[in-house]
Amino acid sequence: MAAQHLFDLEGKTALVTGAGRGLGRGYARALAQAGCFCICAGRRQADLADTVAAISAQGGKAEAAVLDVTDRAGCRTLADRYPQIDILVNNAGFEAPEPFLDVTEAHYDAIMAVNLKGVFFLSQVVAGKMKEQGHGKIINIASLGSYLGLAASSVYCASKGAIVQLTKTMAIELASDNIQVNAIAPGYFLTQMTQPFFDDPAHKSWIETRIPAGRIGDPEDLSGALVFLSSHASDYVTGQTIAVDGGWLAG
Repeated sequence: MAAQHLFDLEGKTALVTGAGRGLGRGYARALAQAGCFCICAGRRQADLADTVAAISAQGGKAEAAVLDVTDRAGCRTLADRYPQIDILVNNAGFEAPEPFLDVTEAHYDAIMAVNLKGVFFLSQVVAGKMKEQGHGKIINIASLGSYLGLAASSVYCASKGAIVQLTKTMAIELASDNIQVNAIAPGYFLTQMTQPFFDDPAHKSWIETRIPAGRIGDPEDLSGALVFLSSHASDYVTGQTIAVDGGWLAG
């Protein structure tokens, strides 16, 4: 394949969960800019509408799809609505920091339902569709917490550590169907979910002084890895997790 076509996503359909705000909105915009028709999925219609409007303003194509990833029937209904899904970005995530000794079963279940169970069963539905198509790209969103223990984030880290292992297993099982499964592990980016960390001066300083690149991430910093893993350029890459963290894990 000619080099200029390796990263071409024109005419592809991408489904991005948690696309209403934060990094999910950034992922959706990046894929739309690369030529995808983007299905922006999430729980809040108003937020999704803002994402679609931002994509449309840039000349991209997108539509909103209200979805709770913990609703398996809803995941099936959404997947059946589209004749083809070429790319799935499992971005929807939830965190509620709490000391390990204070975590309740309800707290545990709420985080795991979104961060792991939702990823598992939405991927199962979409992978079945991709198998029929004969191709597909699934991109899971991991975290620094997939590798590091973070105080007051025991459940979140457990769920994100599982994402790395789930990515490997899915990659092995789906490789023969020409479906590549990889993950991106973002470092620290300022979003609504991470805002409390940056509101704490001590925590903010701890974050910033540990990043070799000398700054927190911008959503656009994730675009390159995302487009790479969504395109033909990564057809022989599967089961991998790429950290986009300004060098945090290297230090």
